[in-house]
Amino acid sequence: MLFRQLFDKNTSTYTYLIADQQTKEAILVDPVLEQVERDYNLLIQLGLTLHYTLETHIHADHITGTAKLKATTSCLSIIPKGANANCADRFIGDREVLEIGAVKITAIATPGHTDSHNAYLVNSDRLLTGDSLLIRGCGRTDFQSGDAGKLYDSITQKLFTLADETLVYPGHNYQGLTVSTIGEEKKHNPRLAGYSRTNFIELMANLNLPYPKNMIVAIPANEQCGKLHRK
Repeated sequence: MLFRQLFDKNTSTYTYLIADQQTKEAILVDPVLEQVERDYNLLIQLGLTLHYTLETHIHADHITGTAKLKATTSCLSIIPKGANANCADRFIGDREVLEIGAVKITAIATPGHTDSHNAYLVNSDRLLTGDSLLIRGCGRTDFQSGDAGKLYDSITQKLFTLADETLVYPGHNYQGLTVSTIGEEKKHNPRLAGYSRTNFIELMANLNLPYPKNMIVAIPANEQCGKLHRK
């Protein structure tokens, strides 16, 4: 399996390129519009054919590169089941499996950051957590039908039941961290370690974070797989 973690510094977003090295089939998880040229050039350099783009959720902080990639490569777009989007070629729900060659990607429904959010377990040992579980943090829950109680349940009852050595690859990081493990996050995540569900809900209700600056444009664009409606 080929696995690459790619970074957009303007939004601190990670995009993941995954491919089967025998069949050369590839998938991009959470592509960023401004990085489509970078991603496409990498596909060409590595001799890969992009079959799918896969979203963890409808993003509020960046516009997805899916529409542009579809126009360039004829790939198919896959979005979590229940998302408010009418542009997907496929919706993927809890425990459904996506295969690219010998690579198996299992969707794990992890609502809470948004009401339709998936994490993706890649070949049983790498977990793409999107904006649910972050490295020493977690996603916010104060818009897009977020729910702190649901996020706590998603992380503690689903993600934290995976093997401790499972690698955690988040959708964002703002301190330059690239990877963690389930075991590390269970022990050291300051928003979760030692917190009850009630404590966690109270903590999340008092974060008082500013809204993402691109939210007004990003959410409607991402509901159309990244198509911008210009006047």
